[in-house]
Amino acid sequence: MFYIHPILQFIGILFTIFVFKLGISRFRMIHLKQKIRFNWKQHIRFGISATISWLIGIFSGLFIVKISWYSFMITGLHAKIGLLMIPFIIFALVTGIYMDRNKKKRTVLPLLHAIFNTMMLFLALLQIYTGIGVFRTYVLGI
Repeated sequence: MFYIHPILQFIGILFTIFVFKLGISRFRMIHLKQKIRFNWKQHIRFGISATISWLIGIFSGLFIVKISWYSFMITGLHAKIGLLMIPFIIFALVTGIYMDRNKKKRTVLPLLHAIFNTMMLFLALLQIYTGIGVFRTYVLGI
Protein backbone atom coordinates (compact mmCIF):
# COMPACT_ATOMS: atom_id res chain seq x y z
CA MET A 1 0.00 0.00 0.00
CA PHE A 2 2.87 2.41 0.74
CA TYR A 3 4.06 2.09 -2.86
CA ILE A 4 0.85 3.40 -4.50
CA HIS A 5 1.47 7.06 -3.64
CA PRO A 6 5.08 7.30 -4.85
CA ILE A 7 4.31 5.36 -8.04
CA LEU A 8 1.39 7.66 -8.93
CA GLN A 9 3.45 10.74 -8.19
CA PHE A 10 6.41 9.48 -10.20
CA ILE A 11 4.15 8.81 -13.19
CA GLY A 12 2.78 12.34 -12.78
CA ILE A 13 6.32 13.74 -12.71
CA LEU A 14 7.27 11.85 -15.88
CA PHE A 15 4.17 13.18 -17.64
CA THR A 16 4.96 16.66 -16.35
CA ILE A 17 8.51 16.60 -17.68
CA PHE A 18 7.15 15.62 -21.10
CA VAL A 19 4.50 18.37 -20.92
CA PHE A 20 7.17 20.85 -19.81
CA LYS A 21 9.26 19.94 -22.85
CA LEU A 22 6.26 20.55 -25.10
CA GLY A 23 5.50 23.80 -23.29
CA ILE A 24 9.00 25.10 -23.95
CA SER A 25 8.17 24.93 -27.66
CA ARG A 26 5.06 27.02 -27.05
CA PHE A 27 7.08 29.54 -25.03
CA ARG A 28 9.64 29.80 -27.82
CA MET A 29 6.86 30.36 -30.38
CA ILE A 30 5.02 33.07 -28.43
CA HIS A 31 7.73 34.93 -26.56
CA LEU A 32 10.88 34.32 -28.59
CA LYS A 33 9.07 34.50 -31.97
CA GLN A 34 10.73 31.31 -33.20
CA LYS A 35 9.08 29.18 -35.87
CA ILE A 36 8.62 25.91 -34.01
CA ARG A 37 5.97 23.22 -34.14
CA PHE A 38 3.90 22.91 -30.95
CA ASN A 39 1.90 19.73 -30.38
CA TRP A 40 -1.13 21.29 -28.70
CA LYS A 41 -3.18 18.08 -28.40
CA GLN A 42 -0.36 16.12 -26.75
CA HIS A 43 0.35 19.02 -24.40
CA ILE A 44 -3.31 19.06 -23.30
CA ARG A 45 -3.69 15.27 -23.07
CA PHE A 46 -0.53 14.68 -21.05
CA GLY A 47 -1.02 17.86 -19.00
CA ILE A 48 -4.44 16.70 -17.86
CA SER A 49 -3.05 13.21 -17.19
CA ALA A 50 -0.20 14.64 -15.12
CA THR A 51 -2.38 16.90 -13.01
CA ILE A 52 -5.01 14.23 -12.40
CA SER A 53 -2.28 11.74 -11.49
CA TRP A 54 -0.87 14.24 -9.00
CA LEU A 55 -4.25 14.98 -7.44
CA ILE A 56 -5.01 11.27 -7.07
CA GLY A 57 -1.51 10.78 -5.68
CA ILE A 58 -1.87 13.56 -3.13
CA PHE A 59 -5.21 12.30 -1.88
CA SER A 60 -3.99 8.70 -1.87
CA GLY A 61 -1.01 9.83 0.23
CA LEU A 62 -3.31 11.59 2.69
CA PHE A 63 -5.55 8.53 2.83
CA ILE A 64 -2.66 6.10 3.34
CA VAL A 65 -1.18 8.24 6.14
CA LYS A 66 -4.57 8.56 7.83
CA ILE A 67 -5.38 4.84 7.79
CA SER A 68 -1.83 3.72 8.59
CA TRP A 69 -0.80 6.24 11.23
CA TYR A 70 -4.22 7.65 12.25
CA SER A 71 -3.23 11.23 11.60
CA PHE A 72 -2.54 13.83 8.94
CA MET A 73 0.54 15.94 8.38
CA ILE A 74 2.93 13.69 10.33
CA THR A 75 5.27 13.67 7.33
CA GLY A 76 6.13 17.32 7.97
CA LEU A 77 7.56 19.25 5.04
CA HIS A 78 6.54 16.55 2.58
CA ALA A 79 2.88 16.94 3.52
CA LYS A 80 3.05 20.74 3.58
CA ILE A 81 4.57 20.94 0.10
CA GLY A 82 2.00 18.43 -1.18
CA LEU A 83 -0.85 20.56 0.11
CA LEU A 84 0.80 23.70 -1.27
CA MET A 85 0.82 22.06 -4.70
CA ILE A 86 -2.98 21.60 -4.80
CA PRO A 87 -3.75 25.24 -5.81
CA PHE A 88 -0.98 25.06 -8.43
CA ILE A 89 -2.48 21.87 -9.85
CA ILE A 90 -5.97 23.39 -9.95
CA PHE A 91 -4.58 26.54 -11.61
CA ALA A 92 -2.82 24.37 -14.20
CA LEU A 93 -6.01 22.46 -14.97
CA VAL A 94 -8.30 25.50 -15.08
CA THR A 95 -6.03 27.71 -17.19
CA GLY A 96 -5.04 24.86 -19.49
CA ILE A 97 -8.62 23.79 -20.14
CA TYR A 98 -9.71 27.42 -20.54
CA MET A 99 -7.02 28.11 -23.15
CA ASP A 100 -7.85 24.88 -24.95
CA ARG A 101 -11.58 25.68 -25.14
CA ASN A 102 -11.11 29.39 -25.96
CA LYS A 103 -8.34 29.39 -28.53
CA LYS A 104 -6.96 32.79 -29.45
CA LYS A 105 -3.66 34.63 -29.46
CA ARG A 106 -2.54 35.29 -25.90
CA THR A 107 0.69 36.16 -24.15
CA VAL A 108 -0.02 36.80 -20.45
CA LEU A 109 -2.17 33.77 -19.53
CA PRO A 110 0.15 31.24 -21.20
CA LEU A 111 3.10 32.90 -19.45
CA LEU A 112 1.35 32.69 -16.05
CA HIS A 113 0.40 29.09 -16.83
CA ALA A 114 4.03 28.32 -17.63
CA ILE A 115 5.43 30.09 -14.55
CA PHE A 116 3.04 28.38 -12.12
CA ASN A 117 3.58 24.98 -13.74
CA THR A 118 7.37 25.38 -13.69
CA MET A 119 7.19 26.23 -9.98
CA MET A 120 4.96 23.18 -9.49
CA LEU A 121 7.48 20.96 -11.28
CA PHE A 122 10.27 22.18 -9.00
CA LEU A 123 8.07 21.52 -5.95
CA ALA A 124 7.39 18.01 -7.28
CA LEU A 125 11.11 17.36 -7.70
CA LEU A 126 11.64 18.57 -4.12
CA GLN A 127 8.93 16.12 -3.10
CA ILE A 128 11.08 13.26 -4.38
CA TYR A 129 13.76 14.27 -1.90
CA THR A 130 11.38 14.75 1.03
CA GLY A 131 9.44 11.62 0.06
CA ILE A 132 12.56 9.46 0.21
CA GLY A 133 13.11 10.74 3.74
CA VAL A 134 9.49 9.96 4.68
CA PHE A 135 9.74 6.48 3.17
CA ARG A 136 13.01 5.73 4.95
CA THR A 137 11.76 7.05 8.31
CA TYR A 138 8.16 5.89 8.44
CA VAL A 139 8.08 2.81 6.20
CA LEU A 140 11.54 1.28 6.40
CA GLY A 141 12.29 2.54 9.91
CA ILE A 142 15.84 3.55 9.01
